[in-house]
Amino acid sequence: MKQVAATNDPVLLSALKHALEAEGIEVFEFDSYTSAVEGSIGAIPRRLMVVDEDHDRAMRVHRNLVLTNNG
Repeated sequence: MKQVAATNDPVLLSALKHALEAEGIEVFEFDSYTSAVEGSIGAIPRRLMVVDEDHDRAMRVHRNLVLTNNG
């Protein structure tokens, strides 16, 4: 497993997860329960992970999503 993103931003997390799934990439969300238990102070970011074989493609999707949203 490799990390694609770690963030406390639920909008970015959701958008990225949907973009990856739309490309046929299976996504695993880590630390969502830990993040919820610690409250809303944002100390523990949630992480999106993919299998090693999908990592390069997932990172391209991530870059394209960021570029699209930031001009």
